[in-house]
Amino acid sequence: MKGDARRKEIFRLLQGSDRPISGSALAKRLSVSRQVIVQDIALMRKGGTPILSTTKGYAIQSSGAYSRVYKVRHSDEQTEEELNTIVDLGGRVEDVFVYHRVYGILRADLNIRSRHDVHLYLERISNGSSKLLKNTTSGYHYHTVSADSKEILDMILEALDEKGFLAKLQDYEPVDFWANPN
Repeated sequence: MKGDARRKEIFRLLQGSDRPISGSALAKRLSVSRQVIVQDIALMRKGGTPILSTTKGYAIQSSGAYSRVYKVRHSDEQTEEELNTIVDLGGRVEDVFVYHRVYGILRADLNIRSRHDVHLYLERISNGSSKLLKNTTSGYHYHTVSADSKEILDMILEALDEKGFLAKLQDYEPVDFWANPN
């Protein structure tokens, strides 16, 4: 299969999947090396195809026409409830990020679309020595959430508020640590 045809097939496979597909799985399916897949993905991105790299593989970036950022705060034990609240109402948790006073914005792509994704994410966190990103900022963190309508985003906002997960928004001013170390 030639490069253009292979990239069209990669796009078709990713678009038709409800979860990320690993580079190895794509390589096996298309009878090429994983490195060829990595190069194809890079070319597709350069051409404007919105492909996300996740810990679970590649995925087409959400087609949700609407997105909103929510500032939240909760305990580690409430993380599952927070994420399930979002996906149960039809939201997709695109990322998590924090505003750290020294390091600035720290962001990680999540691409969580279902309870299964929530389970896998929490399993990976609990099986390693890494901690949730929110713990670098006393629990305060943000999620970019996409959905198919503004109404869904409004329902998510209301549900997060009812559960006490929403945090008060404040103006953020980056601090130049070296200019003012106090």
